[in-house]
Amino acid sequence: MPPRTAPTARQQRIGAELRRMREQAGLNVAEAGRLISADRSRISNIEAGRLGVSAERIRTFADLYACPDGEFVEALVRMAEERHKGWWEQFRGTLATTMLDLAELEYHATRLTVMQFAYIPGLLQTEEYAASLFRNTVPPLSSVEVERRVSHRMSRKCVMQRTPATPCTFVIHEAALRMIHPGKEGQLRQLNRLLEVSTHDGLTIHVIPFSHGSFPGANSSCTYAAGPVPRLDTVQIDTAHGSLFLDTDSHLENYRCILRHAKTTALPPKASRDFIRSVANQL
Repeated sequence: MPPRTAPTARQQRIGAELRRMREQAGLNVAEAGRLISADRSRISNIEAGRLGVSAERIRTFADLYACPDGEFVEALVRMAEERHKGWWEQFRGTLATTMLDLAELEYHATRLTVMQFAYIPGLLQTEEYAASLFRNTVPPLSSVEVERRVSHRMSRKCVMQRTPATPCTFVIHEAALRMIHPGKEGQLRQLNRLLEVSTHDGLTIHVIPFSHGSFPGANSSCTYAAGPVPRLDTVQIDTAHGSLFLDTDSHLENYRCILRHAKTTALPPKASRDFIRSVANQL
């Protein structure tokens, strides 16, 4: 099978974990190749996500590299075995691959924590609100592109609608509640949607009021996707040039710390609902 030309973020993650496993064993690519009777290009392609890897091969690598974490290895095996095509594949070739990678990340997460300062989190947006955001991008999008992106964003909500739903925690700054995107009436409908979903099982909303001040990492909007084991957690952040996916130990620990500070600064769920209602009443 020829190497993949555009591996997904999930495929790249499996390869990256195998690379880290090899490096922790103190082996270079050539040495690893000799252990499994493969040339160095095959090892490089596996570690870059360009070649798939079987459950048996992952366990072989783990044994050769003397990886002591059996739970982590088996979680990596399950990732490699999940080869079905998700709903996001219908958008491949028409949307940026990072948008599809985010949908796949959310779909497989065991828990999601989302923090946003300027916008309502995508998973909670109304179609009207999302369309307003996409119509204000640089460079401008065509009406067809806006419609396609809105459809993709609405489809991502399946993680909260399936049974059982993925547990989701949203930390939203007051700025996002007050910044009017689709007009006052549209913003009111968006705030009412937040109130509607805030009592759903498995979904928690925290609001950070202006009056609560700043906290470490207060400029760090992100999505924190918990994996089957903590070593397979991922952080997604938006930039002007698209999404970034972070998964090194230092990045994960930094964002865990930031989110702990954010939750400590934020209002508890009931007080957050009351706060959202008060903002809505002022529109």
